[in-house]
Amino acid sequence: MTGTIAFQGVLGAYSDLACRNAYPDMTTLPCETFEAAIEAVHDKRADLAMLPCENTLAGRVPDIHHLLPESGLFVIGEQFQRVEHCLLGIKGSTIDDIKRAHSHPVALGQVRRILKERAFVPVVEGDTAGSAKLIAEWGNKEDAAIASSLAAEIYGLEILRRNIEDASHNTTRFYVMAPKPAHPDPSTPNLMTTFVFRVRNVPAALYKALGGFATNGVNMTKLESYMMGGRFSATQFMCDVDGHPEQPGLRRALEELGFFSSEVRILGVYKAAAFRLMQDAAD
Repeated sequence: MTGTIAFQGVLGAYSDLACRNAYPDMTTLPCETFEAAIEAVHDKRADLAMLPCENTLAGRVPDIHHLLPESGLFVIGEQFQRVEHCLLGIKGSTIDDIKRAHSHPVALGQVRRILKERAFVPVVEGDTAGSAKLIAEWGNKEDAAIASSLAAEIYGLEILRRNIEDASHNTTRFYVMAPKPAHPDPSTPNLMTTFVFRVRNVPAALYKALGGFATNGVNMTKLESYMMGGRFSATQFMCDVDGHPEQPGLRRALEELGFFSSEVRILGVYKAAAFRLMQDAAD
């Protein structure tokens, strides 16, 4: 697929890397915010948007669950990106020169071992790739960035040490968003459906609403809740399930869900990523 794909961050961010791995023939478009990436698709400056939704260490990505349902875009795919942090310094520097490590606070929290081992002073910056850009601009041997190997390539930095993350399973999942939904054939194997719903304010509504997925043998891979409009009593749920809404089991489960919900909205039907399938096979 050719065209342009938008992401939040600067060139060299892990979202940029996810875009390049998923769509190597597309041009990546850095955007300042998630909203700006969504707007780039609406403005036709981008054909797709790559938006992170969860990370194996940090959990769900704030704001995404509020933005997606109201974005006017549809989920047409998912991408998993392994987060492999590198210690990046200017050309000619060595790891012994480094005194300060700059990065996003989440990334700094994921490399505590090397920070302690080398007695680096952690310095919080706006994002990982932005830190790499700063290090390149400063040209100081005592400052390093914690970012991706792609950031090193883009900003001309030296990789002083690879894979410095504390946990080897550090992986971020992304939704691939488009202005129109995908329409895979219901017989296509390994499909997933993402949807949001709000249960009616009746006793045991959530329990009853979800019962149909169990009785119809539908595997639910994600269920998350978040408040709507700042009200504790208004809760929306986001779900990922296996299957296509037209397949008998999922169709019946959604019908039952609708009976106990004030709203059910499908955000997308798409093929599961190869990474997910490999993990499922390993389990």
